[in-house]
Amino acid sequence: MSILYIILGAVVVLWGADRLTDGATALAQRMKIPQIVIGLTVVAMGTSMPEFFVSLMSALHGTSDLAVGNIVGSNIFNTMAIVGIAAVVAPMTISRNTVRKDIPFAVLASALLLMMCYNLEISRWEAAVLFVVFIIFMVYTVRMGMKNGDEQAIEQPPMALWKSVGLLILGLLCLVGGSDLFVNGAKSVAKMLGVSDAVIGLTVVACGTSLPELATSIVAARKGQSAIAIGNVIGSNVFNILMILGITGMVLPMNIQGITTLDLSVMMGSMVLVWLFSYTKYTVERWEGALLTVGFIGYMTWLVVHAV
Repeated sequence: MSILYIILGAVVVLWGADRLTDGATALAQRMKIPQIVIGLTVVAMGTSMPEFFVSLMSALHGTSDLAVGNIVGSNIFNTMAIVGIAAVVAPMTISRNTVRKDIPFAVLASALLLMMCYNLEISRWEAAVLFVVFIIFMVYTVRMGMKNGDEQAIEQPPMALWKSVGLLILGLLCLVGGSDLFVNGAKSVAKMLGVSDAVIGLTVVACGTSLPELATSIVAARKGQSAIAIGNVIGSNVFNILMILGITGMVLPMNIQGITTLDLSVMMGSMVLVWLFSYTKYTVERWEGALLTVGFIGYMTWLVVHAV
């Protein structure tokens, strides 16, 4: 049954990602909102819901390592596996504004978490700081996105408003429901292997809850919607740290024991690497995507070997 849940969850997530991308693109077109804003806000928040629910419930059940490991692992998965695979599928064109302003914000969020985890604890006031920075990011993103409305490309006749909103909601529901099936099945298998909460959070749960981001970004990249693909990844990374850990930490302070400096450094380093790649002609090339993917596989292999 656990294996069946994993397969069924993956299928539902992939189907939902297709609906979500179509709905988000149509909504951005109809409302004359730049695609990067939709990717950084609506799509990023929707695809981050699995991480939010898993982290919040994990903290409430006293497994803080699983909660933080989920976020750290998800961000590593986003920047290395998702950007890597999406770039291999189709080179990702990134706007100058995204490279100079949005990605640095994601790097800042990673640096904040790295500093807060130094004493192996995220207190309520530290979580509050994260959430305040998140509010600032949201206000800044919307304002800057509206100023750069010329980044939007209209390539097809507008879709009916009810249909685009319906696709968006349907896609989000499938993403959350499918991810929940996947994570429950994967957690059951991992528990049977006797793996720690931190390692489960960094690997199985992180990859499972990041399925929406992976599916959405790959589908968007394949359809030539690079703005939504990269915006989804950057927005999700910021949401994961600032919103999810901000809210979770304010509800219940978190003690962290199993998350190592290496894990946090890989999270920070991978985001910086994507930032550097983006500066080369404002494009993440296929070979750069392949390098990120190989790096992710190496990190996962290291975790599994040391967990046994």
